[in-house]
Amino acid sequence: MIKTLKSFDLKDKRVLLRVDFNVPISENKVTDNFRIVSALPTIQHCLKSGAKIIIMSHLGRPGGKIVPELSLISVGELLADLLEMPIKFSDDCISEDSHDVTLGLRSGEIHLLENLRFHPEEDKNEKDFSSKLAKHGEVYINDAFGTAHRAHASNNGVTKYFLNKGMGLLFERELDYLSKKITKPKKPLTVILGGAKIDTKLDLINHFIS
Repeated sequence: MIKTLKSFDLKDKRVLLRVDFNVPISENKVTDNFRIVSALPTIQHCLKSGAKIIIMSHLGRPGGKIVPELSLISVGELLADLLEMPIKFSDDCISEDSHDVTLGLRSGEIHLLENLRFHPEEDKNEKDFSSKLAKHGEVYINDAFGTAHRAHASNNGVTKYFLNKGMGLLFERELDYLSKKITKPKKPLTVILGGAKIDTKLDLINHFIS
């Protein structure tokens, strides 16, 4: 059974939070904040619980190298505006400096890590990379439902280093909705699939057709 966010005592704990901040950016500005706003309930719950929050996400497909246009700096600026509070930012998600920032956090502070996919080890689910990510937290929360099917370091490999791990409020809501639709669907029904990467959905489409 997957634990939910509200089942943890987060006071003074370092919470490593995987979110999906893969948002469109133009001229260093986020042009659609839907995914960021969707993550706010989980972040705000952690803040109210007195946690120290370390946020990690991917953005785009930089191919395992640094692409300035795909930095999460702009995302951090928008998040700070939405929460009306300062946010610490590290330009490398596993550097010693980033770990020092994390260890220096006080309860109710947020540390945003740079784009996970600037490291090729993220997509490869590499063990050492997962271990270095895990050093940031004492509790692991996954709120990135849209990437949960991928065996990447930040949502798969990293979990092996946590006893306390679970899903965020957005993840829980999505899972609950899908579970109800799958176990007790009202018929006749229509399936609507979205997303730009149609090749990743062909097997699913064929399954529904058959």
